[in-house]
This record gives sequence, C-alpha cells and structure tokens, in this order.
Amino acid sequence: MLSSEDSAWDVPTTMFGARSAGPTVQRLVLGGHLRRLREDHGITLEQAADAIRGSHSKISRMEHGRVGFKERDIADLLTLYGVTSGEEREALLNLAREANTPGWWQAYSDILPHWVEPYFGLEAAASFIRSYQVQFVPGLLQTEGYAHAVIRLGTAISEEEIARRGEVRVSRQEILSRPNPPRLWAVIDEGALRRPIGGKEVVREQIRHLIDMADHPAVTLQILPFQVGAHPAMGGPFTILRFAEPDLRDVVYIEQLTSALYLDKAAEVDSYLEVMEQLCLQAEPASSTPKLLNSILSET
Repeated sequence: MLSSEDSAWDVPTTMFGARSAGPTVQRLVLGGHLRRLREDHGITLEQAADAIRGSHSKISRMEHGRVGFKERDIADLLTLYGVTSGEEREALLNLAREANTPGWWQAYSDILPHWVEPYFGLEAAASFIRSYQVQFVPGLLQTEGYAHAVIRLGTAISEEEIARRGEVRVSRQEILSRPNPPRLWAVIDEGALRRPIGGKEVVREQIRHLIDMADHPAVTLQILPFQVGAHPAMGGPFTILRFAEPDLRDVVYIEQLTSALYLDKAAEVDSYLEVMEQLCLQAEPASSTPKLLNSILSET
C-alpha cells in the first residue's frame, strides 16, 4: 500500500519551468524550506516578521506557499537564518524568482474559479496522479465534445467561454504527451460511463477515447461496476497527487460546487490512500477495461 511520508527538507535541486508547473509548486517548496530553516534556528514567527517589516500571519502564508514572494523579503529571511552566501542561498533566491512566474492558466484567470488555479500547478508537477470519479470521466481523459457538455452543465455561459474553458482542459492534458509523463491511475464508476452526457455520439466518442487511453503506457484505468454495491468512496470523487520532489508532501484534492479542499496532513492523506487501495481491489482489473468499455460502447 502507498503511504504518505513527511518530507526530507533538502535544498531543491529540480526547478520547474513556467509552462509546466507555474508558481504553485515553487511556492510550496520555497515556503517549506523557509519554515524548516526558521524552526532549525529557533526563530519565532514574530521575529521573522520583524526582519521583513511584516506580520507573523504574512510569514505563515509564505511558509504555506499561499502568497507570492518578494526577493528582498527572501534575502532578508535567509540572512536572519544564517544563509548568507553559497549555493543554498542562490538556489533559494532563484526559486523565489521562479515562484513569481505566471502559470499558463493565468491567461484564463477571468473564467477560472480562484480556488481551482492552484490545482493546475500541482497536477502539472505531479509524478503520480490517482483519481476516483463518480459522475464524470476524469478531466485528463475527457474528449473536447464531452468536456464542452460537462461545462454546459453549470450556470448559463456563452459559447466563447465554453470554448475557452475547453482549451484549459486540452492544455492540462498535454502532461500525458510529455517524454516522461506522470503516471495516471484512474478508477471510474460505471455510472459515469453510462450517463448520457452530451448525447449518444458524444458519449460514444468519449468511450472510444478511453479505450485508446487504456493502452497509454502511463495510464492505468479501472472501472468500478454497479455490482460492487456500497463502497468506502461513496461520499464523492477525489484526486491524490504525489511528487518526485522530496520537498513536497502528497496532496488530496477534493473539488466542490463552489470551492475546493487541499489536504496534505499525513493522517488525512493516508486515509484517502487506504480508500483508493480498497477501490482498486474492488474495481475490475485494468486488463479487463478495454473489454468492459467495448461492451458499454455496444450498448450505447
């Protein structure tokens, strides 16, 4: 069973390009490193705040990666923490500069909920994505037609906005075309595949796409059949993101109607990992997925 572990806070040696991950991950890595340095030196939040002429709440937000960074503030904090020169200081200052680089999704900030934007950076930087979906096909596996049909389920919006939101989903899917794509392991409830979203032809196209993606070397796709009955994830869908970088803990993402939850405490993540393991055992094996999808396709 996969389990979450506390991170080993080392100097980050892998930086992320603006196109791939945007500022989200850099902020988390840098914030965590600053927290470790402060705690190692026995410095309080208030003392750190005085060094940058700010408040203790600002230091807390910086350490949790929730705000942008001013290079001057980072330089002052590193000096306070005894990192006055050398490769460590330069690496962290470079990371602060990268953390202020806009992600590709910033071009769509006028149509995206503010609470979903951090997810794009996390998803783009993840090395392993595990997802359980109840109502819909996972976003990384949606066709354009299916994605547009899902978007139309929300409040009334223009065709132009539907098209732009569709572009966002296509941009997200580019991570699966990388030379070294993240591993995606998705468990989809049978109901999501039989629900006629967008009409018969849209659903048939989507299922054919899933058949193709089941052969993708980085994708593991399982179907949770109706016959399983009650199961531990009936409360709703969730996604678990794991990162190759030792400075980042696993994150559980739970999207709601008007907000989202980001969980990274070890106990919380382990609970979701346990549920995911149970779902994988209850679902049909991945080797059976193409046959099951073809069966559903013939009935659609």
